[in-house]
Amino acid sequence: MDDIVTKLIRKHRTNCPFSIARAVGIQIRFTNLGQSTKGLYFRKLRRRFIVIHNDLPPEWQRFVCAHELGHDRLHKGINRFFLEEHSYFSPGKLERQANRFAIQLLTSGVMPEPEEPLEKFCLRTGLPREAQHFFYTI
Repeated sequence: MDDIVTKLIRKHRTNCPFSIARAVGIQIRFTNLGQSTKGLYFRKLRRRFIVIHNDLPPEWQRFVCAHELGHDRLHKGINRFFLEEHSYFSPGKLERQANRFAIQLLTSGVMPEPEEPLEKFCLRTGLPREAQHFFYTI
């Protein structure tokens, strides 16, 4: 996964998930996804879409875009909804991988300062404060 993130950043000269998604042909949409869904990724008729909940703060929109971009890069051809309904495979592993991808992309080139609390590191790198618990599930 490190190699995938590094190549994306090098090729597109940015770690902005919105810029990278557009550059690789993913359409980004914003809409109300209800109370429990922050974003989703899907393919339809060979087109790829990232849909982000429009009421999220900007740092969460950025994280969600990076997370969904992770699904595009890491889980090609896998449909989470199909997995949940027709198999015993837990999509939790795929979600942890997408979170790890998002954190690596968004913190690329930035190291925590000595003894810097994780919460401050998240804020300094533009991650949502609540994203710090993703560091423990990676």
